[in-house]
Amino acid sequence: MASIREVSMTTVVVENQLPEASGAPSAVAWPAIVAGGFVAAAFTLLLLALGGGLGLMVVSPWRASPEITTLKAATFAGIYMAATAVIASALGGYIAGRLRTRWSGAPADEVFFRDTVHGLLAWAFASVMGAILLASAATALTGAATAGAVQGTVQRPDAGQPAGVAPAVAMPILDRLFRPDYAVLTGGTGQRAAGVFAAGRDLAVDRDAAARLLATGEAADRQYLAQMVAARTGVDLAEAERRVSAAEVSLRNAAELARQVSMRLSLWLVASLFLGALAACLAALEGGALRDGRGWTGLRG
Repeated sequence: MASIREVSMTTVVVENQLPEASGAPSAVAWPAIVAGGFVAAAFTLLLLALGGGLGLMVVSPWRASPEITTLKAATFAGIYMAATAVIASALGGYIAGRLRTRWSGAPADEVFFRDTVHGLLAWAFASVMGAILLASAATALTGAATAGAVQGTVQRPDAGQPAGVAPAVAMPILDRLFRPDYAVLTGGTGQRAAGVFAAGRDLAVDRDAAARLLATGEAADRQYLAQMVAARTGVDLAEAERRVSAAEVSLRNAAELARQVSMRLSLWLVASLFLGALAACLAALEGGALRDGRGWTGLRG
């Protein structure tokens, strides 16, 4: 009888443990996380498209100081990226928390932690998916905000602009460098004018060479450029040297402006990611609390 009683008690214990282990819900509700991530990514795309239009409206190519305009545009783009991250991540985190599986019997602190993780996972999913699918939209936003100004990307040196400077800035510098002196070329010196333009060398080739040599800063390259400009434009050597020096200064300023714009946008991007993660976590807490019928104040109750 004792042995039968022991077997029965063991059977009861095993029967009580198996249903609890097999029927326990998972601590991670992946469908809710994926749903929240998709919503956050889609809403980010919507806000970025809106931001592209706003960027085109706030940047004017006719302002007197393009440097100040560009820095302000970069700041505006950064603030808008942060606001977009907060709004979209909060919406995705709230949906992830509201749709997650109810954890019956879990302590309040554990529910608090799980809801926070669900919001963080939804934000991470949307961020990774956005980096893959929404890169063109983010480029459109930053490109519109810095339209007509320099960009922090390296251009091909054989494309007519120095490395690190956008064509919108490099091309006017080269135009001023090779601007002909029409007063000299047409002021009764027709033979000189014919000699200037009959060198047999394509102007585009000289512009490409000047774009590459301006970035070197070498004295020999500077002298060669001055001779090239004098031969192409009809100005004297002193004026050509002045043009080369002015072009070098303009390119240095453009490169510095590109560095500042890239730095500001990078810092704002990091800030927007942190703010988006925080917003997703907080919104998931509220969504999970409402899912359980507790509300925000019921998290500790």
